[in-house]
Amino acid sequence: MTRVASLYLPQLPIERLRRLERPAAPPEPSLAAAGAPLPLPADDDPGACSVPRGGGWRPGARWARDGALSPAATSVEIDALPAHQRPTLRVLGRRSEPAAHPFRALPPDERMAGHGAAGRPAVRAGRGRPAVLIARTGQREVVTAACPEALALGLGPGMAAAHARALVTDLNVREAEPDNDRALLERLALHAALHWTPLASVAAPDGLWLDLTGTAHLFGGEARFCRRLVRFLQRLGFTARIAVAGTPGAAHALARYGDDPVTLLPAGAEAQALADLPLPALRLAPDALTAAARFGLERIGDLYPMPRGPLARRLGLAAVERLDQARGLAAEPIVPVVPVELPRAERRLLEPVATAEAIAQVMGDLVDDLVAALQARGEGLRAAVLEAVRVDGDAQRVAFGTARATRDAAHLQRMLAMRIERIKPGLGIEAMTLTALRVEELAPVALGAMLAGEDRAADLAPLVDQLAGRAGEDALFRMGAVESDVPERAVRRAGVLSHPPGWPAWKRPVRLLSRPERLSHVVALLPDHPPRRFVWRGRRYRVVAGDGPERIHGEWWRSAREMWAVRDYFRVEAEGGERFWLFRRGDGVDPPTGDLSWYMHGMFG
Repeated sequence: MTRVASLYLPQLPIERLRRLERPAAPPEPSLAAAGAPLPLPADDDPGACSVPRGGGWRPGARWARDGALSPAATSVEIDALPAHQRPTLRVLGRRSEPAAHPFRALPPDERMAGHGAAGRPAVRAGRGRPAVLIARTGQREVVTAACPEALALGLGPGMAAAHARALVTDLNVREAEPDNDRALLERLALHAALHWTPLASVAAPDGLWLDLTGTAHLFGGEARFCRRLVRFLQRLGFTARIAVAGTPGAAHALARYGDDPVTLLPAGAEAQALADLPLPALRLAPDALTAAARFGLERIGDLYPMPRGPLARRLGLAAVERLDQARGLAAEPIVPVVPVELPRAERRLLEPVATAEAIAQVMGDLVDDLVAALQARGEGLRAAVLEAVRVDGDAQRVAFGTARATRDAAHLQRMLAMRIERIKPGLGIEAMTLTALRVEELAPVALGAMLAGEDRAADLAPLVDQLAGRAGEDALFRMGAVESDVPERAVRRAGVLSHPPGWPAWKRPVRLLSRPERLSHVVALLPDHPPRRFVWRGRRYRVVAGDGPERIHGEWWRSAREMWAVRDYFRVEAEGGERFWLFRRGDGVDPPTGDLSWYMHGMFG
């Protein structure tokens, strides 16, 4: 189930300038020039305390004790002394001077009033003055953004700047900076892609799209995530509204034309929620809105009963597409921002392709382009994803990885050809993209040994990649040893091309069960004899030979239950020739060591 959030920042241009042009901290005045007393020097090395623990005079009281003066008289006497003769702060009973709260607003500096950190006139110079941003369009200046005070006075985007100045005489007018606004949105989208969701996109010019599919539960659910996001932006100085729906179009409309700061729309309710919203919520072109007003269409719900043919002739095909995208009848892809510039190759086809031969040909071209890009960067491919966009907007993705970094184009083409059956072209594929998700530095290989006539060890990485492509990436692995006394903890899976540490010289079975299985009807002499008979998985076994015991103690540092745990292992051979590795819990003497139950742990041969 797809869940898309639309973040709307209605006052982004104004609030961005206000955030950048907050008054800077006032410079520290020259106390000596002003005639004020110099601050007392801080004693950073007070040494040992002169007061015994448990009572007595505190250091700051020595002045009152020695001179028998009141605190006020003591302060006057200290101020009368020269600066170099004044007592240290340790003697006065303080380690440092009192500091203001770090988050408390600083008082404005009169000499810097009306200027920001860069010395420019600030938008917030007059708190009550309405502010607007203007941009030049041809030979006229047009208002592009207005603060809430200006909106309350009837000023708004699209109004002529001369008209706005005539309506409000005390108007703070600034030049709009759309490039900087876009850069701020891109930085916010990049932050979202790194911390909130991997798919974040800029919804220019005043918001973002966040794909919350499968990620909202990491933040406590959609409601909590939205509330935290709104509070986060409020701390940054931005007014925000957010809506979550099943389609990007519905989330975009509810965020901008909804009544609540946070709107959560259940899946499948997009058509009903959009019915009462005005037509501009569908992001229609100005010509389509003008035509809709001429035909008396005001709400999105007015478009539902209309046939598609007349609706397309009156408002255009783009309006029908926007309507279908908002209701979830057509796909609307989100182009995410990429936190890191990854090597990629792209092909947009003049004609859609649907056959395996044509798709393989495009794959080969993509691999050649990607290998050239990797060679220029000095890197090798470790993981990549192939995305095929069909004519209906659906995207097919195929991911693959390599056991070792490589730039071998023929090998990469074979890897993609093995996965070509996973792509469902439908009516045809019109675009394909190959992106390297993981790359590693690929240094040149020394060929001195080969030139001297020595044989070079065969590279198993291509074989491993082909086997993994057929059997699955989890089907190939190596077993490595781990330092542990308990047998089931002494082994672990390792990479196919890794070099795990050597195995101990103990005699261990080839096949070890992941969890020991309990045996029943065991007949054995205590305390040091192997079993004579037992039943395992419903089958009876009679032991003809046995060896042991091999005693293994529990790892008491891992669990308190293993403090006195003991296992006695035996190697036994049944009548049919099977050889097993069994153990008994307990040493057969002390009850705390185990309950004397028997378990099957592995098989030899």
